[in-house]
Amino acid sequence: MYYYETVSEAVADLAKRGYRVNFNLSSEYLSCTDQDIHLRADEFNIDETYRFEGNTDPGDEMVVYAVSSESKGLKGVLVNAYGPYADSISSELIAKLAASH
Repeated sequence: MYYYETVSEAVADLAKRGYRVNFNLSSEYLSCTDQDIHLRADEFNIDETYRFEGNTDPGDEMVVYAVSSESKGLKGVLVNAYGPYADSISSELIAKLAASH
């Protein structure tokens, strides 16, 4: 496991290690609209997780996930807020992401 000071440092290093797709959360999927990719919870794995605490602002609390999909041949990054600023997502995605912490 690696240690990173910032979210941008984590994302840059993961990209160097082949995690190049930028994922977003939708209510049911991880998606990359630029490449028309949609992954259900059973179609991806969380390889690494990095939490970043907001020192002064709870809005700065972020999680960086290194995501891979063997069936799709993809590796990418999901950056998401946690705590009160987290997105509303399906119970399957919540379980998948929570299990990686």
